[in-house]
Amino acid sequence: MASKSNKSESKTPPLTAGEKAKVGWYVARMCKRGIAGESVYQGDLEAKVDRIIDRARDRAEKNAKRK
Repeated sequence: MASKSNKSESKTPPLTAGEKAKVGWYVARMCKRGIAGESVYQGDLEAKVDRIIDRARDRAEKNAKRK
């Protein structure tokens, strides 16, 4: 996956069931595109997965500040 280099990026935040399902769906689509060929563009799906993880990370940080 194309991702930014951040210190906090090494640890994946806890995902909700819906987020896990979406990430699984996108990974399956990436696999299908990978079977189609090495030159098939997957950046759009990688960006969607990155956005889901970023939202989960933001939510985890907000929850940590509340406690």
